[in-house]
Amino acid sequence: MSENNVYFVSGGGTGGHIYPAVTVIENLLNDEDTSKIYFIGNPENLEFEIIKKYPQVEFLPVNVTGMPRKISFAFIKWGIQLFFAFIKASGYIKKYKPNAIFTTGGYVSAPVILAAMSRKTPYMIHDCDSIPGLVSKMAAPKAKIVSVAFENSMKFLKSKNIKFNGNPIRDVFYTVSRQEAREKLNIDAQKRVIFAMGGSQGAKTINSAMIKLLKNLAENTDNFVILQTGKNKYNEVCEELEKIYPAYKYNENILLRPYFDEMVYPLKASDIVIARAGSLSLSEIIQCGLASILVPYPFAAQDHQRKNAREMCDKGIALYLEDSDCNEINLLNILMSLINDGNKLAQMREKAQKSAKNNPAKEIVKQLKSIIQ
Repeated sequence: MSENNVYFVSGGGTGGHIYPAVTVIENLLNDEDTSKIYFIGNPENLEFEIIKKYPQVEFLPVNVTGMPRKISFAFIKWGIQLFFAFIKASGYIKKYKPNAIFTTGGYVSAPVILAAMSRKTPYMIHDCDSIPGLVSKMAAPKAKIVSVAFENSMKFLKSKNIKFNGNPIRDVFYTVSRQEAREKLNIDAQKRVIFAMGGSQGAKTINSAMIKLLKNLAENTDNFVILQTGKNKYNEVCEELEKIYPAYKYNENILLRPYFDEMVYPLKASDIVIARAGSLSLSEIIQCGLASILVPYPFAAQDHQRKNAREMCDKGIALYLEDSDCNEINLLNILMSLINDGNKLAQMREKAQKSAKNNPAKEIVKQLKSIIQ
């Protein structure tokens, strides 16, 4: 094995594909055998902005978008686009000669994987969801190693070397303690913390239900409520709260934010989380040992959020609430079933802790290095 390893990393389009790849990159950068890392992605996507924060990583652009689901002119146009992206990715492999390629799936990875196959460059894939995407299914048979975040997904992938690693999440989730998180957010150690979040974009149904519940929950002095509204929905939520509960600004048991750049702090500080069911969020929730109420986004690709949520519920880690049923009455009933049953809450938290993997990113880097010829 070379001590000057060059890696290609790819995976983009959504945060669920990008952030696990970034976590692996952070671990590769700390590995003494790493010489250079290149990230292949679409410069029009979120991955470009994120990778810019890592000056040691060079961004290599490819122009590719998601595959249309129906045969049409758009599908033919996409096929041509994919072909040219494949040619470009092949050129990158020829020029930079990576020792290994790591991808987290998604349409951005497709031309990279096809190029790796054609140039016989060893590659490893990681699939983040309980139901693998089309790219992962296509790439799995020829991959040296297939890594998965959910045990359930193993049965959908054809591979002789499949590893149940869990999703790679940032090292800070293994180092920040509950006490540190509560001190950072100025939350009393004795409070029961309920955290409602909908990702960077927010979740309209979760926000709407929480606006109507906030007074009820926060005026119980045992509770502390954190609501992450989403960057674009913050002003709207504040305006609605002003109508229903104008004193919310003065209630010390409420923390209202558009977004947390360091998600580790509200998660580590919490006891119960209300969230969507994106794979990365679920991995972070599990690592923090939280009981969760999951409201999957109903329009996610291949309905993967519902499937992710169902697997969590089957393991006894989460409770399930359909987006169409997420109103203040149903959400309050589910919340109270946890708040009023300390044993149930403790059991769910314990099961989450037992499901947590021991730093998947480090294991993935070890496996990735093993495929270098």
